[in-house]
Amino acid sequence: MHYLTSDLFFPPVSHANRDGILAIGGDLSPERLQLAYKSGIFPWFNEGEPIIWWSPNPRMVLFLDDLIVSKSMRNILNRNIFKVTFNQNFKDVISNCQQVKRDGQTGTWITNEMIEAYCKLNELGIAKSVEVWQNDQLIGGLYGIDLGHVFCGESMFSLVSNASKVAFIGLVNQLKEENYRLLDCQVHNEHLESLGCIEIERNEFMSIIKDTI
Repeated sequence: MHYLTSDLFFPPVSHANRDGILAIGGDLSPERLQLAYKSGIFPWFNEGEPIIWWSPNPRMVLFLDDLIVSKSMRNILNRNIFKVTFNQNFKDVISNCQQVKRDGQTGTWITNEMIEAYCKLNELGIAKSVEVWQNDQLIGGLYGIDLGHVFCGESMFSLVSNASKVAFIGLVNQLKEENYRLLDCQVHNEHLESLGCIEIERNEFMSIIKDTI
């Protein structure tokens, strides 16, 4: 286990343990966060814990052409009941991701410190959001880190059924238009799998990251 100091440094991702934990400590400065994502690393920790840095193996990703949109979801999209925007209300999106309760979760890993750090990245044009609106109300969205040809998704929320899926699909369509290679989804869950995400070896993920930065 590597313990970070004030030096701007991360060990190689191959040093991560079986659970994917690479290092502990450091800070959430814009410089360190940018280095982390460009190195295939992300922070994930609970309130009151030290900062924990992860690089899991395998990695959950979406190759954009593999997106699965169900027939029922296509019907919802065709009804045009939602409006999708990009990077128009980052602070409200990340705040909702922190506050909206999810089944099976008792708390959130998005601390106030994390919100402050990612809002700084948004100001720098690195962290970006997708918003879903209904009747001029923000009812869903997601945010993540934009590496240029890879988008690293962080969290999404939904106040109305299917709103987070609308955000996800809207993001994928936008990334395809701009010739992105990959959407990073970090770790496996069944919801992501239903949308076409798969697990790949960390080495393959790192090769894509290095090829696109």
